[in-house]
Amino acid sequence: MIMTKSDSNINFGPSGLGPVKDAISNLEMYHQLGLKACEVAFTYGIYIKEKEDAIKIGKKAEELGIKLSIHAPYWINLNSKEKKKVEESKKRILDCCKIGTLMKAYRVVFHTGFYSGMDKEEAYENIKKRILEIQEGMKKEKYTPKLAPEIMGKVNVFGSVEEISRLSKETGCSFCIDFAHILARYKSYRIKETLSEFKEAKELHIHFSGIEYGEKGEKNHKKTPEKDLKTLISELPKNKDIVIINESPYPVEDSVLGLAISRRDHTLKGKT
Repeated sequence: MIMTKSDSNINFGPSGLGPVKDAISNLEMYHQLGLKACEVAFTYGIYIKEKEDAIKIGKKAEELGIKLSIHAPYWINLNSKEKKKVEESKKRILDCCKIGTLMKAYRVVFHTGFYSGMDKEEAYENIKKRILEIQEGMKKEKYTPKLAPEIMGKVNVFGSVEEISRLSKETGCSFCIDFAHILARYKSYRIKETLSEFKEAKELHIHFSGIEYGEKGEKNHKKTPEKDLKTLISELPKNKDIVIINESPYPVEDSVLGLAISRRDHTLKGKT
């Protein structure tokens, strides 16, 4: 079924492109469903190895009007006490930026790291310094995606709303607002307060899904509740370009749900 074009400023898409051999057909399927975004999950390692494959995937996504982003590997800690681990983390991010440039991905999302027993200000300064170093490396190699450190869902992990907002302001990097993580970290979506922290940005890169959480924060992702999606979509600004990546166990299905809600919301407002 080919969906009709939406006038919404929100581009929905799943976390996950699938293996290289299925990438093109998956992009075509997303397009048929009306989805206009996809985050390539390198969370367990960068699996697109060949330059030709990356270029081919990027060209197809551009042809179909699908915005690509990348999620860097999980094993990144820019605040490790071990210099080797910091350097390996920086290299993983830069390697994603290299592939992302070939694919014309517009963001590289990553988890910044841990407090590692340090006070929060010391951890912040260490991570800020390393993001600036990564940006220097990107500039030297002419890599084109923007870095997008992610708001995290566990209270003992670096990546509060305020920390990511401050990093963005002080380094010029972008950001990833994960509202499921915010719910797990703060026990509330804090939609208005969070959006206010990033009000000067012209583009918003958002993750959303259902989530199970406890006192210490995030446990695991689950199917996205429709009522929560409705609330999020209704409160998003209309004057910004927005990408919403779904990270539930059903990312395509839940992205299509988000698109349907957005279209209904847009239609209803057009009638008022």
